Amino acid sequence: MTSLITQSIRVTASPSYDARNSSPEHNNFFFMYHIFIENMGNDDVKVLRRRWTIYDVGYGFSNVDGEGVIGLTPEISPNNEFNYFSNVALRSGIGYMSGSYTLLNMVTGVEFEVRIPRFILFADCFLN
Repeated sequence: MTSLITQSIRVTASPSYDARNSSPEHNNFFFMYHIFIENMGNDDVKVLRRRWTIYDVGYGFSNVDGEGVIGLTPEISPNNEFNYFSNVALRSGIGYMSGSYTLLNMVTGVEFEVRIPRFILFADCFLN
């Protein structure tokens, strides 16, 4: 689990290898990740967009951009959090993800960026 605080928003990421849905013999390695977005500030915020950078060893970088998270644009009041699960597939079984969210301060109307900490993706099947 790894956390990062940007402008009073703490983002925590907890990844895990999904062996049940992976197929190493076909270079398909699936990972689940649990994200917590905690509002440590004084104003309500809304998650507008996400941007992920995914690194797959031997295959390079890819980017994923989109509105909200998991089809939602959640509002998070002070001292509360929003959390969700998602997944990603790698071809090598080893890599990492990082990124950012664009949030809207619901009081001031100002948009701002919040960093998502880098987290490692490592398929357990490589361990002896």
